Amino acid sequence: MSDLNVNGALTRRRRATLTAGRAATVQAGNGDSATGTASLVDGDVSLHDGRRVRESFLELSAAKSEKKKRRGEVGDRLSCHKAQESLLSSASGYRNYRGVINWCVVMLVLSNARLFLENILKYGILVDPIQVISLFLNDPYSWPAACLLIVSNVFILVALYTERQLSKGSFSEFAGFLVHCINLSILLTFPAAVVLWVPSMTSVGGAIALGFYTILFLKLYSYEDVNLWCREQSTAKAKKLSRSLSCPSSQQFKGGEQKVCYPGNLTIKDMYYFVLAPTLCYELNFPRSPKIRIQFLLRRLFEMLFFIQLLVFLTQQWMVPIIQSSMKPLEDMDLSLMTERLLRLAVPNHLLWLMFFYWFFHSTMNFTAELLRFGDRRFYNDWWNSESVTYFWQNWNIPVHKWCLRHFYKPLLRKGFSKMFSQSAVFFLSAFFHEYLVSVPLRMFRLWAFTGMMAQLPLAWLVGHFLRGNYGNAAVWISIIIGQPFAVLMYVHDYYVMNYGDGAE
Repeated sequence: MSDLNVNGALTRRRRATLTAGRAATVQAGNGDSATGTASLVDGDVSLHDGRRVRESFLELSAAKSEKKKRRGEVGDRLSCHKAQESLLSSASGYRNYRGVINWCVVMLVLSNARLFLENILKYGILVDPIQVISLFLNDPYSWPAACLLIVSNVFILVALYTERQLSKGSFSEFAGFLVHCINLSILLTFPAAVVLWVPSMTSVGGAIALGFYTILFLKLYSYEDVNLWCREQSTAKAKKLSRSLSCPSSQQFKGGEQKVCYPGNLTIKDMYYFVLAPTLCYELNFPRSPKIRIQFLLRRLFEMLFFIQLLVFLTQQWMVPIIQSSMKPLEDMDLSLMTERLLRLAVPNHLLWLMFFYWFFHSTMNFTAELLRFGDRRFYNDWWNSESVTYFWQNWNIPVHKWCLRHFYKPLLRKGFSKMFSQSAVFFLSAFFHEYLVSVPLRMFRLWAFTGMMAQLPLAWLVGHFLRGNYGNAAVWISIIIGQPFAVLMYVHDYYVMNYGDGAE
């Protein structure tokens, strides 16, 4: 009935409008004044009727909405189901698990807080700053690790001098290659000999010195390679170095900085900038940031100081007691207790590894890059999303990956070797340096690190062929969480037996 009343009202209003229009037309011939008056009246009537029409339409729409609402209420009473998937089903398309992730973080914090409290109640406070200092110095009057760092300048200057002679033609290519080979060979063997035969050298001091010399070895190898490529281009009478040979176009440089071309790069300033820069791959013109951001620099410095203290604290308070309690099961070869100790060690070891990753690859390397205005800050990729072992090793340490790809893997491919052989060679080189950095400072050779790295090859094949997506990612995480503490236990056990076996008996 309401719809009929509304429609009737609209019809009556339209008829009135037509009648008024006809009246105005009849009066149009009576003069200009009459015409103007009729037009004004007609306009007022039209405006008034337009408003009423709009109001009527609004009333009609409201009435229809009310009807739909009532019908919907009736429909909800009769039917409340529709075809749909559960949220946790993959077919549902639901991806917002933020609350679940927060729950996991809360549970992780609570469980580790319980372990930490249990550790404090059982062992008390074990942190000892004096013991930390003794890890670096046996004799306060003997600093062999620091002396090794100072002596490293000799190898840097020999490499620079050799390249200068090669650029002038004073050395033949063969003579320069021979000098570089001798320099790099001594660079690896000399510090290892000092660590092995100097009694005052501690294991931690030796590991730091050897780590620095390993980085320097990779840098000088890259330095020699790039300068060789530059000489080859000069011999071909190229006016400008191609972009792939580290001489990018001027558009890449801001602030009016001029690019350097060979042999203008063979300076002490250029060499030591490369030695200090957070990269292993040499370029004639590194990308540079416009300025040093003081706030960013201070934040990274605070993170460095905070995390190094936290690493030392957790190592002494958490890891050392677990390792010490693991010696007896290892000696007795009690498999059940060994497994329990391994799982107990996995959590703190993995937590420390993650902290070390953030401290070194984010805080320390960004601090150094900001201080030197080094522009390329991609020191790591999203390795935590790795669905294969290969992806993990390609993305968790970008500087090493770039060096291996540029100076080892691709040269092997260009010489005709297969991809499988080249990948195996890269893992072999990495396994060698892992063992070099562990066995030499500990003064024992057990090849656990070497074996662990070489075992990545079959593991990568298995994960790549049989596991995909989340299963592959879980396999990568398990290999990291379990593999590292296993190697730690093996080395600690062997070191304990070799140095304290008689006393233990």
